[in-house]
Amino acid sequence: MFAAIFNADGRPVDCRRFASKACNIENPGGAGHVALIWSKPEADTADGEWRGMASLGDRYWMVGRIRLDARQALRALLAERIGEGRQPPSDAFLCLHGYAAWGESFVGRLAGDFCFALWDRQRQCLIVARDQLGVRSLFHAQAGQSRFASDSLDWIVSAAPVSHQLDDHWIGDFLGIGFSLDVERTVYRHIRRLAPAHIVKFSDAGAASRRYWQLEIGEPLHYRDHRQYGERFVELLSLAIADRLPAGQVGISMSGGLDSTALAACTVAVTRDSSRVVAECTHFERLMPDQEKHFASLAARHLGIELRLRACDDLSYDPEWRSGPTRSAEPSNGVISARPERMVALEQAGRAPVWFFGEGPDNALEFEQRAYFSWLLERRNWRRMGEAAWLYLKAKGFDGWGETLRRHLGRGGGDQPIEVPPWLDRSLVDRVGLQERLSALPVETPAPHPWHPQAVASFNNPLWPALFDGFDGSEALAPMVWRHPYLDLRVLEFMLSVPPVPWARRKLLLREAMRGRLPDAVLARKKAPLVRSPLDQPVRLHGLPDLSSDDRLRHYVDVRMLPPVLPGGPALERLIAVHALDCWLGQHASAGIARTSSPL
Repeated sequence: MFAAIFNADGRPVDCRRFASKACNIENPGGAGHVALIWSKPEADTADGEWRGMASLGDRYWMVGRIRLDARQALRALLAERIGEGRQPPSDAFLCLHGYAAWGESFVGRLAGDFCFALWDRQRQCLIVARDQLGVRSLFHAQAGQSRFASDSLDWIVSAAPVSHQLDDHWIGDFLGIGFSLDVERTVYRHIRRLAPAHIVKFSDAGAASRRYWQLEIGEPLHYRDHRQYGERFVELLSLAIADRLPAGQVGISMSGGLDSTALAACTVAVTRDSSRVVAECTHFERLMPDQEKHFASLAARHLGIELRLRACDDLSYDPEWRSGPTRSAEPSNGVISARPERMVALEQAGRAPVWFFGEGPDNALEFEQRAYFSWLLERRNWRRMGEAAWLYLKAKGFDGWGETLRRHLGRGGGDQPIEVPPWLDRSLVDRVGLQERLSALPVETPAPHPWHPQAVASFNNPLWPALFDGFDGSEALAPMVWRHPYLDLRVLEFMLSVPPVPWARRKLLLREAMRGRLPDAVLARKKAPLVRSPLDQPVRLHGLPDLSSDDRLRHYVDVRMLPPVLPGGPALERLIAVHALDCWLGQHASAGIARTSSPL
């Protein structure tokens, strides 16, 4: 944990009030109106991420957690400032020198997973920043002339003298879809979440926020030799893996699908030692048909890595979850499986301090053939259009055309609109405009990308910060960290830049890149989504606990409208959200939270 406090009116920070046995606190350079707080050093720092406090001369100080990509390139740009040394500079040291060289614009030269607060003594300003995709969380609040920033929402709630009034918009979104549609909101009306790719500068002039990075994809990337697509992909993914490797073993969350097995194959190649790579495959044995165990085992044997198979039929729902001690900073459906997840996380942490997750290609390799062909037609690029059409026909084959025919003869119609659960309080729904906002999903960008619109827009979806919040919660259960090599900006921008025809069809890019590296059966496997929610049967078997008599829940839910019979699918998850909110309100009753309407 780290935090920073800045009093814009020059009042000294009462460090005694924020002191604790678990944290250090310091006025940087004797600046009494500023305080930097960070957790005391951990015994095990095997994950390779920098955490703590660092300074440069008597001018700059930084607290945070930082893991940078492309360190050597950044170090080369700063070579004259840093000089030669026997030990490689820490990521914090690189950031401080970057700020000294380029000012606030240095953040745009960083890549990786980071959140930090930087105090500039000469300019008398505190700068807080969050990485481009929001892998690391950062929160801030204002109380009079005092500004607070931290990677811990719980710390801000306990330390900042701000109201604990709840935010109706956040709660309405949580009950309606499962996460906030506004990435800057938190469950507390007066505490904000810093948006990904943003910085905020606090000074005596106030607070100024700006976006420092935007995902921009230009012309499609064309190679004369089509083998170069797979080769370049492997090259970039290998760089991303190398930047994320710990000193010892690394874990792979590996299903039997292409994304995670490709990640495992490249990790083995980068480490050049299969004994350093361990994997875990969660699968179902009773709840539904599942071939993950079979395909993951094929890949593990081919790669020579240790694979732990874990049946998760009894892990998705803990019947005694309401009596568990687990607390979350915000309401979360994850509370219903927190105890078994903690058990799994502790076992994983015992095997490796860092675990890789294979999210990214599903979005980046969205097959948008219509948009791509329309763009080529508009530009009258007949050569590229003819080439793309030939490659499309070749890649799709007869089986693919059969799938298309069956789809057009079937139901069709696209995605169904998201409906507001009937048990939500109508005044809440009207007050926050929940039905209109859900009906507008997915939110279209003002200027969609010309030839890859859905794929590029998907990385601005508020679902990503919500996903990373879930990983933060998992990391709080055990001494381990999650990393996402496919979301390395070099890899991500490459996947988005390759022509979607034919390379995004059934992830042809990955299949060609992994030819000879993974078993043919894994490469030929079609995507296999779950046939039903893993919660349906366990919740029907064990039921949901009774709701409390807390009147605060009635401000958001009309309990008379709750279904007498448990629904299935998404409706069940929305019902679980009601119970998760009720549990969270009960756990946080001592914090003095209150319900109040937030302004539109």
